[in-house]
Amino acid sequence: MKYDNTYHLYSPSRLSSKLLRIAKVAGDKLIVTALTLFHCLQDADTPAWARTIIIGALGYLILPADLLPDILPVVGLTDDWGALAAALGTVTMYIKDPHKQKAREQADRFFR
Repeated sequence: MKYDNTYHLYSPSRLSSKLLRIAKVAGDKLIVTALTLFHCLQDADTPAWARTIIIGALGYLILPADLLPDILPVVGLTDDWGALAAALGTVTMYIKDPHKQKAREQADRFFR
């Protein structure tokens, strides 16, 4: 999948690295939401407009400097959670059970 320069911060490897770093602080819900969006993004049935929203939210999560710095315990991830929740609410009609299942399985591996 090719991405334009607008979302230069997003990449699957950067997402994985970020999720591994923040897993314990962020908690299960944020990690599962990010991974659910990631799997929806990978689905060929997801329309371009929905992919754009997902890439924007995942890119914001990866962004090293955002509205609330991630180094602030718990509070630093609230803006990231807001971006993910907004994206999830917007593209919810394209979220499928397999996306949720894969996300849950990956999150369980993160928290082992």
